[in-house]
Amino acid sequence: MRRAVRLRRRTGSGPVSGLPAARGPLSAAVLALLTAGPPGAGRMLAVPGSLAEPWSEDHQLALHLCYELHDRGLPGVRDGWEWDPELLRFRQELERPFLAAVRAEAEPVPPLPEALEALLTEPPDGTGPSHFLLAEGERRHAREYLVHRSVYHLKEADPQLWMLPRIHGPAQAVLTAILYDEYGAGRPERAHARLFARMMAAFGLDPAYGHYLDLVPAPTLAVVNLMTLLGLHRALRGAAVGHFATVEITSSPGSARLAAALARLGGGPDGTLFYREHIEADAVHEQLVRRGVIEELVGDEPEFARDVAFGTAAAGVVDGRFADHLLGRWRAGRTSLRSPLPDDPG
Repeated sequence: MRRAVRLRRRTGSGPVSGLPAARGPLSAAVLALLTAGPPGAGRMLAVPGSLAEPWSEDHQLALHLCYELHDRGLPGVRDGWEWDPELLRFRQELERPFLAAVRAEAEPVPPLPEALEALLTEPPDGTGPSHFLLAEGERRHAREYLVHRSVYHLKEADPQLWMLPRIHGPAQAVLTAILYDEYGAGRPERAHARLFARMMAAFGLDPAYGHYLDLVPAPTLAVVNLMTLLGLHRALRGAAVGHFATVEITSSPGSARLAAALARLGGGPDGTLFYREHIEADAVHEQLVRRGVIEELVGDEPEFARDVAFGTAAAGVVDGRFADHLLGRWRAGRTSLRSPLPDDPG
């Protein structure tokens, strides 16, 4: 089946230098559109295939490229593409099956009190990536993990800022205070993105934004794409709050394990500061987000309770897929990236 999607045809021999390689017809179509010249040129492109594989490499990269136009932009791509009507229509076609797939895996969504209670207690037999890195991880595993996480942490917490104008009253005030901490609480050198960049450098990795985009697989992109999708849509603001709450509530124990694991693997002060910072900060944020954001939001607008609960479940879906990918590859003795990193210079 051939699906006609209204996109402009690319001119020239290939993508702008610095852009990732396409992973299929959808991402190729986005790259073709963005490198065709200025917005509004009117050239069209028919994209073969369907949008029935929202978890695929092609689908997730195409969506990521669309979202980056709202964040840091893309190398050599004009900022005017951000609000191009054709690209926005195409982005919607990518978002619908992705969100539907997340909803399908998230069901049944528990009531909000049960959802929050589940986040407060770690399972006794935890088997996630932080457990693996602490118990048996090698330096190569740690480096790969940082590459995966760099897609989000080098812009932490930009996707969540979209929530601020969409909620009001006490919940907005408390959320603003939490996000203020993410950006260093007025101290630029303490911004979490900068701390993560220092950690990458300590492990011999390039901390340049987007440097490893070609290497990260679909499960990694899906984690970040979901954050941005929820943040960009006013209709999903309750789910965005639930997703953010999940990150904050569950962060401290995992950060403690990661700090210990990275110290064991030679991280040193710069190589562990990011996660050491999150042990205490997110312990405080956990209380603030539950009582100051969720309770206030749902108290004012009770209809958001199910949306917030869905956000916690949705976070579990993409995080679970990400964890399964890493552990499956690592336990099989394979790289978790699309191709291996060079040997650690250290």
